[in-house]
Amino acid sequence: MNKIFIPTNKPEDWKSLLAEPDKQWKTGYSAKAIAYCWYEAKDFPECVRNVFKKSGIQLFQNIELLLAFPEYKVILPGGARPSQNDVFILARGNNQLISIMVEGKVSEPFGNTIAEWRENNSEGKNIRLKFLLEELGLEEDMQISTIRYQLLHRTASAIIEAKRFKAENALMLVHSFSRSDKWFDDYNRFLTLFGVTAEIDSLVFAKNINGIDLYFGWVKGDEKYLHK
Repeated sequence: MNKIFIPTNKPEDWKSLLAEPDKQWKTGYSAKAIAYCWYEAKDFPECVRNVFKKSGIQLFQNIELLLAFPEYKVILPGGARPSQNDVFILARGNNQLISIMVEGKVSEPFGNTIAEWRENNSEGKNIRLKFLLEELGLEEDMQISTIRYQLLHRTASAIIEAKRFKAENALMLVHSFSRSDKWFDDYNRFLTLFGVTAEIDSLVFAKNINGIDLYFGWVKGDEKYLHK
């Protein structure tokens, strides 16, 4: 992974960073909505900050965005493809560092289920799945077959970067611009693996994994960014 990052001057600068720019950079799609929303805020968007405040969790009450990296790739074992996260944020709250991975959504699903992803099984996939489950403190004999694979590696990415930056906290944040909260059920099903229940416009503590406090959040984005 390239460790040299160039500042952006406009939301359109995010387009070249996408895995499939011509396919993904379209009005009404999450890539474009996320880029315009976060770039215009140049901080946490108001909808995100409101959910942080509403949570009552002290860590997020006066959170400060330190650095934000669009289309951030996290290398994973067991294959050549990294986890490409819409935005990686290093933040500070309550004198602690927080590693945040933001996953943008409109109508796009969270990819294949674990069962679908493993249809053409390989040693590499077995290695990767074992690694992801260990990173998240989960067991393979749990009911994971219907869980969306993308949710696993996005969350693991937040943990991995928390370790790298010696952050005490990690957050996987879904920023959804869907008017019907599409795919929320998949997100909630994933959170049940950690013994917690999801809510829209809500932040929840999941568990401590080897000294890192893991949180999840679902934020409903402003509809105006679907028309950018």
